[in-house]
Parts: sequence; C-alpha cells; structure tokens
Amino acid sequence: MGYLRDHPDFRNRVLVKFIIGKHGCAIPEEDREDPYSCTQLNLTEPGAVQDVTVLSKPGALVPSDVSAICLDFKVLHPIVITHLGVFPSGPQKDFRGSVTVKLFPVDQKEPVVTAHLTVLSPGVYVEGIWYKAVEQFVLPKGFEGNLLWESQDPTGLMTVNVSKVQLNSGGGVIKLGPIEDGTLPHRSAHGFPGLAGGFIFSIYDVEGLKTQLHGRVDRQQAHKARLHKEEKALQEESHKYGDIIFVDVVDTYRTVPYKLLYFYKWMVRNAEFSLLLKTDDDCFINVDEVLMKINYKGLIRSNLWWGKGEDVSMGIWMAAVGPQKYQDPGWLCEKECYVDMLSSPQHTVKELRLLWEQKRVCGDPCGCS
Repeated sequence: MGYLRDHPDFRNRVLVKFIIGKHGCAIPEEDREDPYSCTQLNLTEPGAVQDVTVLSKPGALVPSDVSAICLDFKVLHPIVITHLGVFPSGPQKDFRGSVTVKLFPVDQKEPVVTAHLTVLSPGVYVEGIWYKAVEQFVLPKGFEGNLLWESQDPTGLMTVNVSKVQLNSGGGVIKLGPIEDGTLPHRSAHGFPGLAGGFIFSIYDVEGLKTQLHGRVDRQQAHKARLHKEEKALQEESHKYGDIIFVDVVDTYRTVPYKLLYFYKWMVRNAEFSLLLKTDDDCFINVDEVLMKINYKGLIRSNLWWGKGEDVSMGIWMAAVGPQKYQDPGWLCEKECYVDMLSSPQHTVKELRLLWEQKRVCGDPCGCS
C-alpha cells in the first residue's frame, strides 16, 4: 500500500481495497467442524462403553438393485474403526453370497482396510449385522472417507429404508453423509449412496475429548474477546486509510465466493475502472510490470479476462458472458520470483515486506546485487 500511495504515477491510477467479511466466526477454531467453515462441533460427553455401533437391529431389509453401495462420512474427533459389517441376505438372517467392504479415503483409489465376507467365512453376527474385524488405524479429525459394499452378484446386497433407522454418530464424533432415496453420487463416488451394513468404531483419546468439552466455555469467552479486539482494529484501520470494504458475510474460507460476489457488486456501483484485479493477501503483485504490460499490449478493452488458469467461481459466473481470455505466464501459480513477473503467491508477511523493500531499493523484488 505504501509503495502505491507514495508513487507519483500510481497513487491516482491504482485503487486498492481489502475485502473482509463484516462478521468474524463466533466459534473458536477448536470447536468448529473444520478450519474452513463456521459450523459448531456438536460433541457430547462419551459414555462408559467406548465401542460404538453405527447401526443396530436394522429391521426390515430389502434387496438392492445395485451391486455397489457407498456411505460417506467425516471424522470430527479421532476414531478407530474395528469392524466392518454387512446385512444378512438369507431368510434366517444367515449370510449368503460374497461381499467385500472397503474403507476409502475420499478421492483415493486404494482402500485403507478391507473385509471380505463369504458363505464359508461370514464373520460374527451381532444385532442384525455380520461383522469382520479389520486392521486398526487411527482416523484423525478431518478425515473424510467412504465405505463401499460390493457384491459380484447384482442382487447380492441387502439394504434398508434409511428413514426408519437411527444411526449412531458416537455423540457427534463422526458425521454421516446423506443416503436418502434420490441422493445422487458425487463425482468420485465408488457406488450409489445408501447403506448395506454397518461398522463398529472406538473413540480415540477419550480423555482428550473430555478435556476439550470441559474447556469449551473458557475458549468461547477468550475467543469473543479476541474477536472484539480484531473488529476494533479493523474499524480503526478502515477509518484511518479507507482501504477496507466490509461485506455482509461471516469471514471464512467457504464464504470466499460470496465475498467476491458482494465486492464485485460494490465495485460496479461505487467505482469507475477499466480493469479489476482480484488477488490474495499472501500474493506479491508487481504493479509496475502489470501497468507496463497493460499499456504495451493494449489490454484496456471490454470483455477481457487476463490471467493464468481459472478461478472456479469466476469461471462459473463468466461462462455465459464468454470473455476473451488472454493467458499470461507472468501470473505465477507457484512461489517463484522473476524480475518481470506479474505476481508471486504463497508468501509470508515477512517475505512480502522483503519483496517490496527490494523493489523499492533497486527495482528488483527478487534481490539487489
């Protein structure tokens, strides 16, 4: 900002604004489902029994019309899966056929654990489901995976009306994906959403979970004080420099598309400009090179998209407009440095200050010899 403010040619040509959500997330990071959203972890105190059965006594079963069924889930506190299970397929609750149950990390092709159940080796029958023990791994908080039930026989899987069963999340330590009728599989799914069995898991580090729950009130109070301090500092900076646009969203990673959309609306209504550049706060922008190339290439024209690659949200929004794309390798996508680069991302605050200082001293952000 200081470089632009003090530059005689840029101070009246380049307008810089920081886009910030008007509301900070009121939930401490330790009590959120993940670092990217503002969703409260709804964990409860674990009971004396540490083994959790996701589904017991499933009730009436019906043959599935597909040979691969998949259940997505997300881990919100570390767990260890101990058994994978399949619904019985015989009239006397016995097991017939051959079914493989696999646990996949999301978007991975290789399973973490596998259980194979056959007529000769069906495992053990517990409360309406046949189970086999599996190799045990700690699945950390944030792990996203899916269970896949596969049968060589197209009619080998049994399923259940999910609206009539209650699934056990272990007091909120896991979050199960949607499996209602009509749910479409996501692009990386191994099968159709549903339930063809169950699994048993244990809660890892129970004492750590209890400590986290007992400290929630104190964390909430401390976070509230920090949030108030941050909001006050932002308001003071905005009043002093006039460089912040507050948009009406909770400021998290998942609200970035909303922040962008609201900011673009603000720009259209409140500023006159020829080109608009969206960048991140960890990115060095070589303003001199950007403006020189604009002049040299004659880039001030309507319907122009100048960059490298494509921002997902902008790509969707602009698809109907069909802008003329000018791909430029000067917009670096990796943490590199060249004297004639247009941008360089993924820098710390300390690194950004060094780049700007070198730019000011000798004109080369990459270093002064």
